Amino acid sequence: LKPNDEIISVKLTDGNQRITVVSQNGYAITFEESDVRSMGRTAAGVKAISLRDGDIVVSMEIYDKDSDLLIVSDNGFGKRTSFTNYSVQGRGGKGLKTYKVTKKTGKIIGAKTVKDNDEIMLINNSGVIIRLEVNNISRLSRNTSGVTLMKTKKDEKILSIAKINSNDSDEEENEDANSPQK
Repeated sequence: LKPNDEIISVKLTDGNQRITVVSQNGYAITFEESDVRSMGRTAAGVKAISLRDGDIVVSMEIYDKDSDLLIVSDNGFGKRTSFTNYSVQGRGGKGLKTYKVTKKTGKIIGAKTVKDNDEIMLINNSGVIIRLEVNNISRLSRNTSGVTLMKTKKDEKILSIAKINSNDSDEEENEDANSPQK
């Protein structure tokens, strides 16, 4: 890796998927995984997206036409957009506007592939964690800002987003139901 570079995501695929990469300034590109040639572990890799000045990649997700791309900003805003709104481009392009970043919304901190029955958790720099059902988050078009997911105070920022698969919640409920009551 080059100085100041870091790995943001690793996904297991079958070699025939579509990849969506999202930047902090609200751009996304979707390209065929087959456009990325296999390389040795010491190789630098290939360019996924041509970033504009001051932009960085914050997320990489596997494209799923039956799912949504949930995007969350550091000021607690977010939205989900159907993957079908993202046309396939050549790897290394500038990408499409996927989120209207403003001073109010803040920059993008991450994106997740979600379905209606999933849940997400957000954590801010004050240690506050909230859990939200994805079906309660608005589905909006690409170039919009989203809705408030978590209220933040003046010095607070969302640091991380985690997806809780619907299967994980079911397992927890089953474990709770089987636990002895005191």
